[in-house]
Amino acid sequence: MTAIARRVPGASTSTQLDTTMHSKIDVRFRLRILVGDTVAIGPGKMALLEAIQENGSISAAARSLGMSYRRAWVLLDELNSLLREPATSASTGGATGGGCQLTDVGEALVRLYRQINLEASQACAVHLAALRGLIS
Repeated sequence: MTAIARRVPGASTSTQLDTTMHSKIDVRFRLRILVGDTVAIGPGKMALLEAIQENGSISAAARSLGMSYRRAWVLLDELNSLLREPATSASTGGATGGGCQLTDVGEALVRLYRQINLEASQACAVHLAALRGLIS
């Protein structure tokens, strides 16, 4: 077998190349729950919730993900409006600068989302290996 150079689908940069057959193949489940045409729950919103949990604020979470504060706020507003109870709780600025944290619902949402993705990957492992074997 000879090494080949080809673009890696989903690579973070257009210059990342695969120099060996199958070494860069990666399969990931990306669960999305739609309400109409809106992605109510998906990988971007879960990443944002995790970043808020880690950073304690919407602005710091947005910066850590390379998105604008406005985009983060819109995603959170969209998510919170679709849930029975909000996933986040924010406090306004002032001497302490305010902040944002996940509610019990937000923590449960992230936990369930990650667990579903893990179990789906495990349940399909044999089929995914067979699928990867078909990729040249």
